[in-house]
Amino acid sequence: MKNNSLREKLDNNKIILVPGIYDSFGALMAEKAGFEALYVSGASISYTKLGSPDLGFVSMSEVAAIVGNISERTSLPLIVDADTGFGNALNVQRTIKVFEKAGARAIQIEDQLLPKRCGHLDGKTLITGQEMCGKIKAALDSRVSSNTLIIARTDAIGVEGFESALDRAQMYYEAGADILFIEAFQDEMQIAEAMKNFGKKVPLLANMVEGGKTPLLSAPELEKLGFSIVIFPGGLVRAFARTAQEYFKSLYETGSTKAKIDEMYSFDELNQLLGTKEILEMGKTYDTNKK
Repeated sequence: MKNNSLREKLDNNKIILVPGIYDSFGALMAEKAGFEALYVSGASISYTKLGSPDLGFVSMSEVAAIVGNISERTSLPLIVDADTGFGNALNVQRTIKVFEKAGARAIQIEDQLLPKRCGHLDGKTLITGQEMCGKIKAALDSRVSSNTLIIARTDAIGVEGFESALDRAQMYYEAGADILFIEAFQDEMQIAEAMKNFGKKVPLLANMVEGGKTPLLSAPELEKLGFSIVIFPGGLVRAFARTAQEYFKSLYETGSTKAKIDEMYSFDELNQLLGTKEILEMGKTYDTNKK
């Protein structure tokens, strides 16, 4: 069984490369690809489950159900996007308890004001730094295990400016956040300044959004800069969307899947990926009708 503790992985001083997922199928494929942790993306859940943009439409219970489903199919540690914590400090406490019970090993909360939106969209608004510190403390108080990490994200760069983001990050560090997530760096100079302030004190998480406000860097490049974790939260859904759009176009125009057959898993290949044979074999061990 793979190491389920994200805290222990952070102690290895090697950057953790984390793909974004939104269901058990993606988790299964990511684990088979060799990743050591997974990021349950709130934005990707909104895109795929609701067909909606990342504007705060997904509820706490919807995310918790998905986390529970994913944790049944993978032993990898799950980093879970909890948006604003779905309310005030008391709501945050319930969110942490529910997500931790569902299988989360790290839970991310942010300092946006409802209705929240994607960190790389304009027009965001923020709660006060003091209120966010209260949420962080509520999160720390409500977790059952100290191995469940609390990630504090600030969206201040795009609202109040970079210096405010650094000030807020310092407040969140002092409030006890296990990991800091400064959203939407605009250039490598800002990254270097953030590392100067926090790199030796607390793990920092980098968010790579294709076409977003932050320069798109690789895990080795980000490791050299000092980051401990890098997430690619929306890469899978963007790749899937392009592939699916081409598939539907071809099917509509030709009336068949033949043109795409070489780009698809066969029936047997898909069942092999899912472990169908092994599951059926396990089921036979419980067959009480065998003579």
